[in-house]
Amino acid sequence: MSLQVLELDVMDVRIVEERSYTDPIDGYSSSHDSYTAHTQRKHFLYFTDEKIFSVLMEICRTLGYYGNIYLLTDHLLDLYRQSSAYRKPAAMVLNEMVRGAAGIAVAAPANCLDGSEFQGRSASTEDLKATVVSILEEYTSLNNWHLKTVSDETDTDRQDQKLLSPFRLQSISSSEIISSTANSLQVIPSSSTSPATPSSISTLLQLNGNIWQLCIQLEGVACFAQALRRDFRPLLMTSLYPVLEKAGEDTLLVSQAALSTMMDISKVCGYSSLKDLINDNSDYLLNDISVNLQRLSQHPQAPRVLTVMLAHSDCSLLPLIRDIVQDVLMALDLSYDHSAALFCSVLHALMKALARWFPPSCCRTSKSLSFRTSAKQEDFDICQFLLDYHKQKELAEGTGIEEDETEDLEVPPPPECEDADDAGGPDVKAELPSHLSITKDIMERCIHLLSDPSLRLRLKVLDVLEQCVYVLSEREDELLPMAHRCWPALLQRLTDDPLAVLRAFRVLCTLGETCGDFLRRRVSKEVLPKLSSSLARQAPVSAKAGPVYTHTLAYKLQLAVLQGLGSLCQRLNLSEADLDAVCEACLPYLSCRQPIRLQEACL
Repeated sequence: MSLQVLELDVMDVRIVEERSYTDPIDGYSSSHDSYTAHTQRKHFLYFTDEKIFSVLMEICRTLGYYGNIYLLTDHLLDLYRQSSAYRKPAAMVLNEMVRGAAGIAVAAPANCLDGSEFQGRSASTEDLKATVVSILEEYTSLNNWHLKTVSDETDTDRQDQKLLSPFRLQSISSSEIISSTANSLQVIPSSSTSPATPSSISTLLQLNGNIWQLCIQLEGVACFAQALRRDFRPLLMTSLYPVLEKAGEDTLLVSQAALSTMMDISKVCGYSSLKDLINDNSDYLLNDISVNLQRLSQHPQAPRVLTVMLAHSDCSLLPLIRDIVQDVLMALDLSYDHSAALFCSVLHALMKALARWFPPSCCRTSKSLSFRTSAKQEDFDICQFLLDYHKQKELAEGTGIEEDETEDLEVPPPPECEDADDAGGPDVKAELPSHLSITKDIMERCIHLLSDPSLRLRLKVLDVLEQCVYVLSEREDELLPMAHRCWPALLQRLTDDPLAVLRAFRVLCTLGETCGDFLRRRVSKEVLPKLSSSLARQAPVSAKAGPVYTHTLAYKLQLAVLQGLGSLCQRLNLSEADLDAVCEACLPYLSCRQPIRLQEACL
């Protein structure tokens, strides 16, 4: 069988353009079927019928079942190393050949020329393991595993500077929106109108080929696990870490193939879930991460491995990652300019994991209990008011004087228990739980990074800060000092690029929900005037705009402020003057000329 038959069509531009925007934390409960359903079907140059591909794979499995596994492996690995044109077809044949050697999905036995049945048998476990080890070493080698899947021209920081013009919250107007749009159109060339150069086409083919090669090699790891089943467990020490690296890739096809491989490994190796797979192998995984973080220039994928582990584990991992988190924070301190965005992604995944592992339910419960207590206290005050009124009326009429005098003679006993408590010594502050201590350390870094020149980094830091506030909300004595420290930097973000303003306002709403009266004066004095004036200034613009306006950042900013301002005012218990200013700014959005969602948010 010629390997050219299995040559892939890698001209589809969507292969390299599709990015993995879904958060691994949010996809924690996704099933294996969902990962398999999203895997893109392979397209071949010389045939399109799926039945042809099924027959070819059946032939490969039959070769592995009846042939000499060592000779076939050596021959195909030689073809794999010779040329990049043979690499992907040779890998597909190797994967199915190993499955066939294990007796998986092999066709019915065939008859020889003399009519007798040809006897075949599956390879022994030792032969399979030796074959799998040699193929895995080739797949996960530096040249074949760390392939380039993203073009150098797609630098995210440069895109942030080009795409997003710095118009501010106080000066959002229709003329500025038009001018900023015009500027962005002049800066960014249109890919549809510019002619494709031969170099760009060759780069696209190379990137697509690399993506498909990684996907096929990841499928191969799953095939090897299916062939060895529980005997594959010793090989996890060398194969699981590379798979986790690819599960954290930004390229959609690669990350989905890696997640599907992890599900297959956990299933055939006897693990009930991905969580058990990662927890049982976390010791050497974290050891590799710790070593690679110290050589980040040579192992830039180490933070992504930690991100995937956090996404698919539970709180039992926290004692093991405490030192790793300190290594990440130290590496962040030493490389703000180079790797801050990558480390902030890891810190965001860590904070989302901590919020999932340790939800501050006690804080919410205490708030609800305090609310109920205050309501009962209010009822009690009303009853006491009526009793006092009745007593004053009796005193005015000359009755009840003797009873009042006897009550005045009663002296309450001295509080002896308080003196006994005070004599015990000075108060000692209890040690914080590890997850709160980690949160405070991360929040310290966020305060310093909120003013970074990179918009992309500022957005990530605001996401991390929001999760930090949520986790710390169960300890008010720890949260309020940190809120005081981050307030000046957060206030500057409310006059930043509209994307940053959206995130900063979301953090402000979270702070208002958790800190309450602590922020009342600051919000009333420093935030409400700016938000009210911005809403009033943008109301005529949105009233005159057409349906396209709902796709602009200005509209999204208006909608977010209108949706969050009411609950923020309620949480902070603002004065009547502040509420009047907010209502006056929101009144124009009740007009029928405003977009429907702005009218609903205003209500």
